[in-house]
Amino acid sequence: MLLPFQVSVLHFNSPSVSPTNLIYNIIAIPGGLYRYMKEKRMAWALTWIVCIGTLPGVFIGAWLRIHYFLNPKNFKFFIGIVLLYLGYRMAGDIFGWNKKTKAQNALLNKKFAEQIARMKEANVSRMTAGIPADAIVKTKHFSLSKVEYEFWGDTYSFNTIPVLILSLVVGLIGGIYGIGGGSIIAPFCVSVFALPVYTVAGAALASTFITSIAGVIYYQILALTAVPNAAVIAPDWLLGLLFGVGGMCGTYLGAYFQRFLSERLIKIVLSSLVLFLSMMYIIQFFAK
Repeated sequence: MLLPFQVSVLHFNSPSVSPTNLIYNIIAIPGGLYRYMKEKRMAWALTWIVCIGTLPGVFIGAWLRIHYFLNPKNFKFFIGIVLLYLGYRMAGDIFGWNKKTKAQNALLNKKFAEQIARMKEANVSRMTAGIPADAIVKTKHFSLSKVEYEFWGDTYSFNTIPVLILSLVVGLIGGIYGIGGGSIIAPFCVSVFALPVYTVAGAALASTFITSIAGVIYYQILALTAVPNAAVIAPDWLLGLLFGVGGMCGTYLGAYFQRFLSERLIKIVLSSLVLFLSMMYIIQFFAK
């Protein structure tokens, strides 16, 4: 959501907006990442697989950004297409288009409701309700072919190679967009691989943090080379710092409060925002 704000409100349309967005990630993410690590909700196997896949994609995406997406109108259209697809996938979860995801989401939501009911019966305040402290992520199997981990009494699994390939594509998109890749792949992990959002969020933050560092360094290197039309490539460090300080507080609080919110509510809010922005940019592209 931050990049559309910079493009539409601040009219920051040069390629440097992408690495500036990555600076925000580097500063803002550690607070939330600390919460997930402290609560042992980090799916580390998923994290490293996504990082390995997204890193080369981010480098390719950054190169494409400065060579083929210099025109602000084309860049906005690209943003709109990416957001439209993500919004569509998340809406599919909400309305049950994916039966496998629907079944697993129903199970998690049922457990969540039961946990809230138990806490209310015990006269425990709302702030202490939610996912129990012992609901942690435990890796059961990790290989080049398959990964399995346990969370809240259930086992979730996915094939390694498809996630690697998907991560490469997502990293490419993230390199152009300026979000590091992890933030894009989270909806895919929830929608396509039917993994619970409570375990995907931490992995997405960690992979985004690592790939964002690599992306900023690469954009800074590209800024020293010959660039078409003398476009501004280097990140705006001051703007990235200002966004990052606010985001650092937000991600820490978000990681804490996420466990007290229904997964369906999270998806409805996020998908609504994503679809609204996507349609706005696509309409602007075709408007005279």
